[in-house]
Amino acid sequence: MSGAAHSPLPMEALGAYLRAQGLAGAADAVQATPLSGGQSNPTFRVTAGERQYVLRKKPSGPIAASAHAIDREYRVMRALQGSGVPVPRMLAYCEDESILGTPFYVMEFLQGRVFMDPALPGLQPAERGELYREMGRVIAALHGVDHVAVGLGDYGRTGQYVQRQIDRWSRQCRALTVPVDPTMHQLMEWLPAHLPPGDETTLVHGDYRIDNLVFHPTEPRVIGVLDWELSTLGHPLADLSYHCMAWNVPPALWRGIGGLDLAALGIPSEAQYLADYQAATGREMQGHWAFYMAYNLFRMAAILYGIAQRAVDGSAASADAVETGRKAGPLAQLAWEWAGRHSAG
Repeated sequence: MSGAAHSPLPMEALGAYLRAQGLAGAADAVQATPLSGGQSNPTFRVTAGERQYVLRKKPSGPIAASAHAIDREYRVMRALQGSGVPVPRMLAYCEDESILGTPFYVMEFLQGRVFMDPALPGLQPAERGELYREMGRVIAALHGVDHVAVGLGDYGRTGQYVQRQIDRWSRQCRALTVPVDPTMHQLMEWLPAHLPPGDETTLVHGDYRIDNLVFHPTEPRVIGVLDWELSTLGHPLADLSYHCMAWNVPPALWRGIGGLDLAALGIPSEAQYLADYQAATGREMQGHWAFYMAYNLFRMAAILYGIAQRAVDGSAASADAVETGRKAGPLAQLAWEWAGRHSAG
């Protein structure tokens, strides 16, 4: 009835759970295979007879209290069912650790296309443009969700999101023992002194990029936004500028399209992409975009320095952690260039 003897999950317990939830028939063979994607929460494709699901669980072993918050992932995707933001259907959430060893949830398996390279190699220019416009439509829809109305009014703190993020990553940087590019210290001084006026709170994804989207198998349509682990309540332009780092970072440095011939590829320029977002949301970013880009590049550099620190401490999960850490300095320098553009403004 269950999967292979070397299955990564206790299949008998999983099969019994799925049957109890009505997600598997009495005679269905239940199997699970690991899926890539999601940096930290183990993710599996589960088959029960003819039916297919995705299962995400917390990793085993001791973890920080706020990390791997799969309950938040499940909650936000469930809240977004039926909204303008396409998400997989949530089917079951289980806190009972006796079944798989950690809490887990089960959701619909989406049959579609996931693009790992934002340059979209192998596609026609017209199709690339359509996919990018759809990606922009979805993030505009996300930032238009009434988070209180969908039951997410307490999903995060309201207000001062960017300031709190700058404080958080500055504290982490000051605690590092690995060498840090001098521009990081300049940014830690510059960013709090140049916070844009006004504030706004919306639902934010926190990691919105093309490889976290599932597109329809043949149409230029997003059928699911995945990996909500970093989602919270925050500033929409902080979320948008994180997403738009791709236009400003070259492929050799990070997942980016910076320096590519976008017109030849059929990919909209950053200016066009932002104009479409502004038309959809009414949000003005004039005069503040350079700040938000500097902030996000600083934040990404801080995250990478943290990975480098863990590599030195011997606790990094990824084999390429040292190489990842080396990218922090160039990102910090790029952030400082953007800070200069803001000041020149």
